[in-house]
Amino acid sequence: MADQPLVLGIETSCDETGVGIVHGTTLLADAVASSVDEHARFGGVVPEVASRAHLEAMVPTIDRALQEAGVAAKDLDGIAVTAGPGLAGALLVGVSAAKTYAYALGKPLYGVNHLASHICVDQLEHGPLPEPTMALLVSGGHSSLLLSSDITSDVRPMGATIDDAAGEAFDKIARVLNLGFPGGPVIDRYAREGDPEAIAFPRGLTGPRDPAYDFSFSGLKTAVARWIEARRAAGEEVPVRDVAASFQEAVVDVLTRKAVRACKDEGVDHLMIGGGVAANSRLRALAQERCEQAGIRLRVPRPKLCTDNGAMVAALGAEMVARNRAASDWDLSADSSLPVTDPHVPGRDHDHVHEVSKENLYP
Repeated sequence: MADQPLVLGIETSCDETGVGIVHGTTLLADAVASSVDEHARFGGVVPEVASRAHLEAMVPTIDRALQEAGVAAKDLDGIAVTAGPGLAGALLVGVSAAKTYAYALGKPLYGVNHLASHICVDQLEHGPLPEPTMALLVSGGHSSLLLSSDITSDVRPMGATIDDAAGEAFDKIARVLNLGFPGGPVIDRYAREGDPEAIAFPRGLTGPRDPAYDFSFSGLKTAVARWIEARRAAGEEVPVRDVAASFQEAVVDVLTRKAVRACKDEGVDHLMIGGGVAANSRLRALAQERCEQAGIRLRVPRPKLCTDNGAMVAALGAEMVARNRAASDWDLSADSSLPVTDPHVPGRDHDHVHEVSKENLYP
């Protein structure tokens, strides 16, 4: 395989159709078609709406990525696609498209893990990942601490949310405050003008007997909602900016505290933060502050690479090609609960991928 593989990645785990193209660790194209506006009136992502949006956007987004990168599809060294976790219907659209393009072009197919891709995307910003790397992934569906010694084969869960993910809590509190959807960016914006110490909201799972690396934001979400409801019931004005700032501070305090502790406990001197909530300005600032105090190097991709995108899938696919990992079989399917311990879904026989005939695939 080439030392600097040219790989196209397809991401459809939720509401964004992402197509990225990378050459080794160099990003050539990052095309995204979002259906977030179609979900806004429902206050959250509707799986069927997302799946239909992916169907409509897939081919135009792939064409746009190829044009942006200035490469021909025939020159690709592989096609990577998110195989899971995510919304089952949405994942199936991406996997079906990737299999079609890979087969038509005669290229190897790599089904990769969404969470591992969020870690690997940092290579496009800051170069090769240190091994091992501690990763804090925070999004609408995930809040996880992961330790990776090899992003293509070894990702170990350290901790995860036991209920609501951080991004989900942001969306729900934004809804209670009548700020719209998605909640992360708007909460961040209002919080900048508020007092983070105005209201003492709880920090979940931070007691001495609580799991060291797991997260819980359901109790915080409930506490904030009840505080707001009590003010409204008393006919008092709700200080939206102070609520946003105090809620946000409670979330990022817990996230950064546990991440730094995990680094110290495991003797890891690098922390990578990814996922949509990694775009939050206060999370970035507090993480930087605490990492500097602990002698830990912080790596956070630029905001556009933190949210779901095809570039992250292409980045992990390129690592699979560069390290000569087995390609996936043609019977690759979507797995909505694919564990992060499976960074990718290899084929049973690497050569089978290249020798399969149309007669065998379509009897």
